[in-house]
Amino acid sequence: MSFWRQITNGMTHVSEYLVTLGPAGLFAVALLDSALVPLPGGPDAVMLVLSTERHAWMPFYALAATAGSVLGCIILYYIARRAGRRALDKFPPSKQARVKELVDRYDVLSVLVASVLPPPFPFKLFVITCGVFRLNVWRFAAAIAAGRAFRFFLEGFVAVEYGEQAESFLARNYPAVGLGLAALIVVFFVLRALLRRGKKEAGGQRPEVGRYSGAKMRGQDETEGSTDL
Repeated sequence: MSFWRQITNGMTHVSEYLVTLGPAGLFAVALLDSALVPLPGGPDAVMLVLSTERHAWMPFYALAATAGSVLGCIILYYIARRAGRRALDKFPPSKQARVKELVDRYDVLSVLVASVLPPPFPFKLFVITCGVFRLNVWRFAAAIAAGRAFRFFLEGFVAVEYGEQAESFLARNYPAVGLGLAALIVVFFVLRALLRRGKKEAGGQRPEVGRYSGAKMRGQDETEGSTDL
C-alpha cells in the first residue's frame, strides 16, 4: 500500500470517528477542512448524514459546522498572514491576480460570495489572499460566518426534507442556488451603495441651499436696515 493511500485511509477513519461525536465531531471536521487539512467528504457530507439521522438536532449541527468553518478559516488566515506571499505560490499567477482584484474591488463582499459558492470554486484562495494582504480579520470572519451559516442551514433543511435523497438533490440544485444567492448578495450591496451615495449627495446639497438662503436673508435685513436709517 502506497504512503498516500495510507494517509487517505487514515483520514477516512478519522472522519468516520468524528461523525460519531455529533455536533462536536462536525465542528472538528469543519475546522480541519477549512484549515487546509481536508477530510473525505468534508463538513457538507457530514452535515447531511447527521441531519438525516436526527432531524431535531439539525440547527445544532449547522451552528457547529459554521463555528468550525469560521475558526478554521481564521487559522488559515493567520498562517497566510505570517507566511506572506509565499502562501500563494502553489496557485497559478492568473488566479492569484484575479482573486486579488476581486478582494481589492469588493472587499468582504467577495469573501461572502465565495463562502456560499460550492466546489470547485477556489474558496481557500480567497481566505489565503485575505490573510496575505491583511484584510480586517473581524470583517473577514463575519463574512465567512454569514456565508457558511446559509450554506449549512440550507444543507440541513434539505437533509430533513429529502432524507437520503438530499445529496443527489443538492448535487443537482445547489450550484444554481449558490449562484442565485451570490447574485442577490451583489445586487443588494450595489443598491445599498447607490442609496448611500444618493443620500450623501442630497445631504451635501442641502447645507449649501441653507447657507445661500441664510446669506440672502441677512443681505435683505441689512438692506432694510440701511433704508430705515
